[in-house]
Amino acid sequence: QVQLVESGGGSVQAGGSLRLSCAASGYTYNVYFMGWFRQAPGKEREGVATINTRSSITAYADSVKGRFTISRDNAKNTVNLQMNSLKPEDTAIYYCAAAVGQWTRNPLAESHVYNYWGQGTQVTVSS
Repeated sequence: QVQLVESGGGSVQAGGSLRLSCAASGYTYNVYFMGWFRQAPGKEREGVATINTRSSITAYADSVKGRFTISRDNAKNTVNLQMNSLKPEDTAIYYCAAAVGQWTRNPLAESHVYNYWGQGTQVTVSS
């Protein structure tokens, strides 16, 4: 079992920044990928950013490239998402996810490999 707890959501004006954190606990030894996903009202969930916990290789959605940065702190078992230059279209509930014992060549698109999810944190960007 892996527990994920997100923090850092909130409201900000367009152009501002927020930093999301995800603290993982439990049996984290076999986590291959950590990712951030988001879901806006009336829209499907989409992958935002992922990180391979072994290689630190990252992947980003085209819509956030150059603005968002995913990073991890192995000592603290946390994954962070630094979000800069936020836009109103970034408004969504953001979920942290962990792929435990699951491998994929496309961690951003294949959300089904993520078998543990956080409760979500709201991010609201006003124009």
